[in-house]
Amino acid sequence: MRVVIVGPGAMGCLFASLFSKKKQAEVWLLDNDSKRAKKISDQGIIVEGLGQSFNQKVNITSQIKDIPPSDLVILCVKSYDTEGAIKQIEPLLAEDTNVLTLQNGLGNIEMIAEIVGKDRVLGGVTSNGATLLGDGHIRFGGQGETVIGKIDGRLTVPMRGIREIFNKSGFSTRLSKDINGIIWSKLILNVGINALSALTRLTNGQLLESPGTREILSQVVTEAVKIAKKKRIKLIYDDPIQKVESVCKATANNLSSMLQDILNRKITEIDWINGAIVRQGKSLGIATPANLILTDLIKAIESAYRPKP
Repeated sequence: MRVVIVGPGAMGCLFASLFSKKKQAEVWLLDNDSKRAKKISDQGIIVEGLGQSFNQKVNITSQIKDIPPSDLVILCVKSYDTEGAIKQIEPLLAEDTNVLTLQNGLGNIEMIAEIVGKDRVLGGVTSNGATLLGDGHIRFGGQGETVIGKIDGRLTVPMRGIREIFNKSGFSTRLSKDINGIIWSKLILNVGINALSALTRLTNGQLLESPGTREILSQVVTEAVKIAKKKRIKLIYDDPIQKVESVCKATANNLSSMLQDILNRKITEIDWINGAIVRQGKSLGIATPANLILTDLIKAIESAYRPKP
């Protein structure tokens, strides 16, 4: 199987390095930055953490023409780059190519389906943790489960092959007939943690140490859960607030991805996380004031360093 991973961020590099190391597929990493691609090609991907340290050479290019048509394309780009990435990889799509999104937030599956057709699209979430330390240099911070599925609930033979590649490369992976519920379950965790940690500059664990941040966390999660219930989405846990708090405790020293973006003066995925809750609330007539405030505050911070028109 030929696998193309789009985006050499922390997760893209993690999957590319271990897929290549375990020789489970012919792997290509697609980068939109030619200088960075050359650097990673020369040095390999440096992986450290979880008691291991290795350097893995990978096939990486910034030129789509270098890559033959592929069996699987995995999107590991930020949600705001989804449309551009899909249009870029269209030449790689054979008749039976699957496109798997392992991105945060809502809307990616729908956007991909509009461009390549819904039958090609696989949704997914991963709880593996990785931090980007430099170009092609990552820290593998935590092992977790990866879940893959189709929106219509079908389980196909190619999906079983994809699951096997992930599992044999060291990523515990299963298939789900309700990937929408899985995506929403992860979304609610991100809704509770990401924006609040980015605004306060607190680690995940520190969010629980102040009554104020704990109350805001509860409010934004409660708003998101109201929308999920209205849409009849089944979450994979019974007590969402308790679940978010347990994740904060389990990842107490972690800096959320959105906090890392803010500290690095990068654009965040706020529109696909808390902002998505605001939009869903408007369409359903459900008030989401706490999510709206967090969304507006993150956008205000972004505007301070985003280039002016």
